[in-house]
Amino acid sequence: MQPPQSSRSLHYTIPNLLTMMRVALIPVVVIVYYIPQSGHYFIAAALFALAGITDWFDGYLARKWEQVTKLGAFLDPVADKLMVASALVILVEAHATPWLALPAVVIISREITISALREWMAELGKRATVAVSFLGKVKTTLQMIAITGLLAKDPMLPDAITVLAYVLLYVSTAITLWTMVIYLKAAWPDLVDH
Repeated sequence: MQPPQSSRSLHYTIPNLLTMMRVALIPVVVIVYYIPQSGHYFIAAALFALAGITDWFDGYLARKWEQVTKLGAFLDPVADKLMVASALVILVEAHATPWLALPAVVIISREITISALREWMAELGKRATVAVSFLGKVKTTLQMIAITGLLAKDPMLPDAITVLAYVLLYVSTAITLWTMVIYLKAAWPDLVDH
């Protein structure tokens, strides 16, 4: 059953508000992560996880309630990319290791590349060629889980959760590269067309 709609605007639907909340939580996660209080890593991770859960929830509600909007279609992937990139930046600084810097650079570089590719393909009227795939959703889910695990733990006191988070981050990085190749291959004929 669909909730009542305002005749004024469909922009402020519950799914869109959840997406906006996800973006608003990004600076909160960063601030909480750096506050030198007991449990701040865990709280930052919990806030990041909450934001990640809204990613699934807003899409589900938008489809169920038939509230898919252009604003939501634009904001949803932007919110995901902002969350992941922001968290990776603070984690690279906190962990200060090439083992985290390398996947962070790959993930952020891939997101910039594919975003530019999607914009280019949209100009050609072929955006569906590089639409989000199931593998892309798996990649995002693994990234969110890995980042949550890394945020939750003191970078100076690694443990089994930290190791598992690193493993998941590297698996998601491999999928990141794989999906980039798939998208570039699909778009290649249009990219080299004279």
